[in-house]
Parts: sequence; C-alpha cells; structure tokens
Amino acid sequence: MRGRPQLLRVRGRSIAWIPPNALLLTIALLDWDRADGFRTLSWVVLAPGIAAALCGVWCTVSAAVLAVAVYEIEDHAWPHEFQSGLPDFILVVAGGAIAVLACAVRVRGERRMLHMQDLVEITRHTVLRPLPAGWGGLDHAAVYLAADSIARVGGDFYDIQPGPQGTRVLLGDVQGKGLGAVTAALALLGTFREAAYHEPALGTLAHRLELRMSRHVRYRVGIGCDDDPRFATAVLVGFPAADTSYVEVVNFGHEPPLVVAPGGVRPLPPGDGLPLGLGDLGDGLPPTTLRVPLAPGETLLLVTDGVSEARDAAGEFFPLRDRVAGALAEDPHAAEPGPLVRLVHDGTLRHSGGRLDDDTAILAVRRPPTADGA
Repeated sequence: MRGRPQLLRVRGRSIAWIPPNALLLTIALLDWDRADGFRTLSWVVLAPGIAAALCGVWCTVSAAVLAVAVYEIEDHAWPHEFQSGLPDFILVVAGGAIAVLACAVRVRGERRMLHMQDLVEITRHTVLRPLPAGWGGLDHAAVYLAADSIARVGGDFYDIQPGPQGTRVLLGDVQGKGLGAVTAALALLGTFREAAYHEPALGTLAHRLELRMSRHVRYRVGIGCDDDPRFATAVLVGFPAADTSYVEVVNFGHEPPLVVAPGGVRPLPPGDGLPLGLGDLGDGLPPTTLRVPLAPGETLLLVTDGVSEARDAAGEFFPLRDRVAGALAEDPHAAEPGPLVRLVHDGTLRHSGGRLDDDTAILAVRRPPTADGA
C-alpha cells in the first residue's frame, strides 16, 4: 500500500512543518513587541492546530510541546501584572492535546482511504486490464471514463483476446451502476477471456456469454440482490486468423460500431441479438454472426452510450459520426486508433462540458496496414 500523502513537498521532501513553526515564531515575536500590555501569546495554540492539518502525528506532538515551551518562557519574561498566567497555559496545553488527537484521527482516515484506493485500482485493472501494444496482432487504443470519479470503475468493459482461431474483441455496457454492474462486467469478462481462446466459432462464444449473464443474474437473485443489473448490451468482434479481408460481428443490442478509414465513416449493420441476459425473450435462436468486409488499415470504433448519449447544455446528443467525418476531412491520420480515441474522448468531454452522466468506454482496433499501404 502506498504511504501517507504528504502535503507541501519540495523536491520530494516534506516542508509541512514550516507553516506551524513559522506561525509560532510570528506570534511569539508579536507578543514580545507589544508595549501596551495586549497579549497575543495564547495564540500559539494555533500552531499545533495547523500542524494537525498538515503534518504527521509526531510533528504535531512536537508543535504542541514547542507551543507550551514558548508560552512558558515568554510569559514568565513579562512582569507579573502582565502575565497571562494559568488559564491561558491550560488553553495552550488542552489545545495541543486536542490537535494531536485530531491529527491521529486524520492520519488513520488517510491510511484507510489509501487502502480503499488501492483496492479500487486492483478492481479497475481486473476489469480493464492493461493491453500490450500490438496485442492479438491488432493496433488498438482505448480510454475509460468513469462517471464516479471516486470509484473510477463501473459497468462498461472491453477486452481483446487472441487465440488459435484469431483475435476476439468485446465491448459492452452493463445496465445500471455500482457494485452490481462491476460484478456483472467481471463475470462476462472472465468468460470471454477463457472462451475466446478455446471456442473455434464466434457464435459459440456468443452463446457462452449469454449463458454466463443468465447464470450470474440467477445467482444474484438467489442471494437477495433483486435490484442488480439484469442485462448488458455488447458487441463481439472476431478477426479471423485465416482471412484478413473481413471481420465477424455479433451485436447484443448495442450501438453498431463505426468503420473509420481515410475515405470516410460507415456504420456496421445493427444485427439482431438481444442484450445479454435477455435471450429467453427472443425466439430461441442464437444471434446472427455477421461477416463484414474490413480491409487492413480500416479502424473499428466501438463506444458505449456514455459517448452516444452525451448531451450539451441544450440537450443535444454528441454527433459522433459527423465529428469523426469532419476530423478525417482535415487529417486522414485521424483514422488511426490513437488519434481517433483522443478525438472522441476530447469531443465527448467538450460537448458535455466535462460532466459525464454515465460511464464511457471508447475502443478503436484495426489490423495493421499492409506493406503497400492498403
């Protein structure tokens, strides 16, 4: 676990002890310089209070002891009729003790907060594991924006899994938010990462995902979590190893991906699949696996509804396709995964004024262009 956060650092060294000691010295000098008998010496109780907010426990203890010492030495240097005496001495001692106690509570809270942040990071990296460059033989870029800036993870998910049959890509959005959405995303990702490697047919993988979501829902209902998410929209894409001229796509009620190339933007067919977890509501047939032409160098852009449903102050939705097409007209290199993801990320935030009402996942993948630039 990371150490306690340090405020006021210069070149890696904490200077948090300077403000309380500077305040203590200033108060002592002001009190010494007064000639009208108006005493400010009892204000030294502020020094351990400042230390409690900025420093560790032992630094606060030092500030409290030093405040008592300064008070005793300077107060006794005044004539008896001007001495503040016992009442203010008690105030300084009690104030120092309270400051030390408050600092101990603050430091304990910070340590618990850091521990929780570490757990959040572990969960985030489990749901959205880092993907190496060129993973699965694909150029890729992705970004995730959580609507909850504290939790930093939600129900949107994506992953890329290479295997003997080629590389499979999954992006989805679990209904709802919170811990229930995260556990559903983890369940689907766990199945995808294992089955995408072993299953030869994309349709079989799609069936495995539907079964996993249904089992997950039944389990959560069985333990009393009736208000948990019941379905997830998703797009499953297969890049066959044997043929690089097309991709296979199964759409589970998700917005169709866009094919982005220097020559323009086109959407993929929507497909006929119901959201994962709602397969029982259909005709019992598995969703259609579409075979869509996709040349090396053409990029697939997959997003969740945090992008497509982002609104501006007037309530207008983010015009994703138009923005991408406009950027391509200015710079054909905007079709590359990295620039494309940055374009959508920055455009979404600008359009919504930086306020996200939903988690947002953006993923761009492509086969690398061939040697002749195709």
